[in-house]
Amino acid sequence: MNLTELNRIATAMVAPGKGILAADESSGTIKKRFDAIGVESTEGNRRDYREMLFRSKEAMSQYISGVILYDETIWQDAKDGTPLVKLIEQSGAIPGIKVDEGTQALPMCPGELVTVGLDKLAERLKKYYERGARFAKWRAVIDIGSGIPSMTAISVNAHALARYAALCQAAQIVPIVEPEVLMDGDHDIDRCYEVTTRVLNKTFQELRVQRVALEGMVLKPNMAISGKKSAKQASVEEVAEKTIRLLKACVPAAVPGIAFLSGGQSDEEATAHLNAMHKLGPLPWGLTFSYGRALQAAPQKAWSGRPENVAAGQNAFSHRARMNGLASKGEWQSSLEKKAA
Repeated sequence: MNLTELNRIATAMVAPGKGILAADESSGTIKKRFDAIGVESTEGNRRDYREMLFRSKEAMSQYISGVILYDETIWQDAKDGTPLVKLIEQSGAIPGIKVDEGTQALPMCPGELVTVGLDKLAERLKKYYERGARFAKWRAVIDIGSGIPSMTAISVNAHALARYAALCQAAQIVPIVEPEVLMDGDHDIDRCYEVTTRVLNKTFQELRVQRVALEGMVLKPNMAISGKKSAKQASVEEVAEKTIRLLKACVPAAVPGIAFLSGGQSDEEATAHLNAMHKLGPLPWGLTFSYGRALQAAPQKAWSGRPENVAAGQNAFSHRARMNGLASKGEWQSSLEKKAA
């Protein structure tokens, strides 16, 4: 393992003013997104859509540090025959790959899930590296509800995340470690804070046990935030303050960077929260975004599957990428959104 090189890539992934585009939706998820805009989810349409994003020169070269790809996408070529990974590299961004294989019900733990995909992961990582991937992603899903999460769910998911991370580093690939505490419930921000603390502490304990070099990874956590159905929605300032307090308590300074998931927040909420965190003084690690829907909802709608709308789709993507790039330096203002509108 060349830790200097892993650290260089991890640091580049969280460079100031840039963040990660999560374009790794499974075939099922992208079908839902395409259904919403009246586009058939064929392999060709999925390729055309992602090619449109990767050819957005302004967004990709100025505000996107890396792109997380789905297995289908990493092997696809653009219409002119250029591999999509090459388009990403040519823009100056780093290609990455989602390697988990989704979730299964966790035995003896009703309503809880465990992420699978460790079998044969070592061989898969070799092939992804040869294709150009320099980082990977694995998502664990922790739900908050009555009597959950259990210690069992937190432990098995943290253990799997750490095993995945060790396999990645052995293959010279930077692991994005993503323990996501979902915001779907009716819990308040303090309950999210408490659960996320437990999840992050257990995850870092497992990472140490499995000898993962913290200098060669990126953390992709949720923010401390109210559940969607909570009657008490926390303000932007409270989300920022509690998230930073939580991360400072749980995330070692050796980690080069933290790239948040948007996790169901609206486009502007995800941007405003990240921006507010950068107002809270110097931080021990790079802090940026790794958004999927919060970067893509606008360009999907603008494009709507029509070749004549490619430029409109790219403009919408560039705008969202720029807004989040500014937020990752604490320079975003809501008035900038209105100007674009």
